[in-house]
Amino acid sequence: MTLATMSATTPAALSLINEECPLIDVRAPIEFAQGALPGAVNLPLMVDEERHQVGIAYKQQGQAAAIELGERLVSGALKQARIAAWKAYLAEHPDAVIYCFRGGLRSQIVQQWLEEAGISRPRLAGGWKAMRQALCERIDQAALQPMLVVAGLTGCAKTTLINQLHNGVDLEAYAHHKGSAFGRRPEEPATQIDFEHALAKRLIGLTEGLVIEDESRQIGSANIPLDFWRALQRAPRVRIEMPLDWRLAQIQQDYIIDLEQAYAVRFGAYQGWQLMQTQLNNALIRLGKRLGNARLQRLQRLQALAFNEHAHGNPQAHEAWLAPLLTEYYDPLYRYHLEKQRDTAPPEIHVGDWESCLAVARQWNR
Repeated sequence: MTLATMSATTPAALSLINEECPLIDVRAPIEFAQGALPGAVNLPLMVDEERHQVGIAYKQQGQAAAIELGERLVSGALKQARIAAWKAYLAEHPDAVIYCFRGGLRSQIVQQWLEEAGISRPRLAGGWKAMRQALCERIDQAALQPMLVVAGLTGCAKTTLINQLHNGVDLEAYAHHKGSAFGRRPEEPATQIDFEHALAKRLIGLTEGLVIEDESRQIGSANIPLDFWRALQRAPRVRIEMPLDWRLAQIQQDYIIDLEQAYAVRFGAYQGWQLMQTQLNNALIRLGKRLGNARLQRLQRLQALAFNEHAHGNPQAHEAWLAPLLTEYYDPLYRYHLEKQRDTAPPEIHVGDWESCLAVARQWNR
């Protein structure tokens, strides 16, 4: 078969992402897992091993040999099965766009096979690479926009405040991580690429000021892009101050009750319960060097007792280890950083309770 030149392309415009255009990623699963475009479904032309073999042929013998090998590997019933998968998806998403890495050979082959099956769909010009470049450029542009940072001690519901705002940017949601040693979620953490793409998607429609939670550069497995993070460090901030009992109630909800439910939904009640306990115990262990051995062992004993009470219907028992974790570790650490940065820190335009900080954030940049 001679590969025809296909002219039906669509530009790698951010409007496709903003409007949630259905996307068919025909790259191999290993490529998709490393980072896809937002909203894409992986329906590969070749699976990982097939791609590997074709790649070797391309390097050693050139494009023609690689195409010939690909046609042999993906032929007959296997070819028909893959065409059927694309057709089934297009039956439900008739406006979908096809893409591969650079918008070249693989998406062109898929496009031609679909044409032969009576279906015409465009491929993304420049493919994944061109759209990724556009998404990364949007993050760089956002670093030049006005920003307001929401700061405060652990448990001050900063993320909740961010999500009350039309211009709030929830970095933790894009990282699939709550941003502390205890912030791991049941789902897999986002790859760096997927984190950046989710952030860029959120930024597409936000052309004015951005309100963002105070974060370290690393959130779970992802790093905030450097220019964007530097802009956060310079931005003015509001700081939430709430009493310990209020903060404990927030932490109980986020890190105990909601976490238990999330694990149960993903893994079932019994396995989810076991995995949740393991996660929270491992989080304490990860802080072991900073806590010191004696404090770690005390908190582990209190945590074990709390889980026993929790199993008998008393999740409030977790306050026994969460309270000292806040007052003896997280709060002093936060105040130390505040003091250390006192002369160089960006201005605080407001310090107050949660409601007053929400009101200030709503009025900011209007």
